[in-house]
Amino acid sequence: MSNAYVIDAVRTPRGKGKKRGVLASVHPQELAGVTLKALQERNGINPQAVEEVVMGCVSQVDDQAACIARYAVMAAQWPNSVPGYTVNRFCGSGLQAVNNAANHLQSRSMEIAVGGGIESMSRVKMGADLNGRDFNIGNPNIEKHYNLVPQGISADLIATKYNISREEADRFAESSQIKADKAIKEGAFKKSIIPVKLEDGTVVEIDENPRIESDYAFLSGLAPVFKTIGEKELDAIAQRTYPEVQKINHIHTLGNSSGIVDGAASVLLANEEGLKKYGLKPRARIVSTASTGEEPTIMLTGPVSASLKALHLAGLKPDDIDLWEINEAFASVVLYVQKSLKIPSEKINVNGGSIALGHPLGATGAILLGTALDELERRNKKYALITLCIGGGMGVATIIERLK
Repeated sequence: MSNAYVIDAVRTPRGKGKKRGVLASVHPQELAGVTLKALQERNGINPQAVEEVVMGCVSQVDDQAACIARYAVMAAQWPNSVPGYTVNRFCGSGLQAVNNAANHLQSRSMEIAVGGGIESMSRVKMGADLNGRDFNIGNPNIEKHYNLVPQGISADLIATKYNISREEADRFAESSQIKADKAIKEGAFKKSIIPVKLEDGTVVEIDENPRIESDYAFLSGLAPVFKTIGEKELDAIAQRTYPEVQKINHIHTLGNSSGIVDGAASVLLANEEGLKKYGLKPRARIVSTASTGEEPTIMLTGPVSASLKALHLAGLKPDDIDLWEINEAFASVVLYVQKSLKIPSEKINVNGGSIALGHPLGATGAILLGTALDELERRNKKYALITLCIGGGMGVATIIERLK
């Protein structure tokens, strides 16, 4: 086995996933292609040396249909010899793509590869690939054996089962906004963000989603999103699996859940052979990668098992990790992981997370890895762990070690 090294990580700004969002006019193939071009320009690589491009994308229909990784290669005008394939592990797709690229390098089947992700939620709505079925996947046999509910019900179930209050969730959401605002003002994202030039000449270079005005007073006044439909029919489905939960406490709102945005990211990786052949300087080493499965009703508990597996493979303990990037799909998920693994607040999502910055589903994992690497370098720290909860009851995690 060889080591896989991170050479560089780039991302676009995140634009609101609405028709008037700043990136809504950009085709997702082009948005992903922008990140590939940036890797080429920033690192002086000949793209012909890249042996694989792996892209995460969740809603693979309409403008994101077919194999968007291959079309991103075309959009970047890279040589025809560069292949690409697309992966879908729901919200973990971007990190899974990076992990897949790293695994190719570790096996020595390749020397240079790119992992990343794309999601244009303004152009391809969340759930567009489900043909309007939401959580009901249309398979009576699965529905007979599993009590499936939407992720919002699962997040509220986690909050209820693990005693996470609405106030805790709103306080956490407020802190995400404060940290993201501070990070933007201090330029913490400037190393990774690549400007996107629109057809009208406008240059987008700042995340659009954060709202510093979303303080606790504002957040605590928002209505729970899943309360009405939950109490009407969905809570009863979840309670078939968790009969000990007599009443689900609906705490999640639009303010303490992740924002819907557009965005793309790419990570350039190489193994020892690639470093030597092309004179590349690594910024970090992929220490370990892991994926796990969880009970699919509660669904979003996977970051704990995936993190523990990655830590075990790396021979590390939670205390050894300097920075944690735990995707803020819902506030209860991060708080559950924090309580389960006893992680100090000051190590978690130090520049804010998806509640403030937004969650472009297929890209988020790759974005978080780049964010973690930049912050390790800023703070002169060693290890970061990136993890995401995943629909259907899964988790994914990656540990990186800063090298310079």
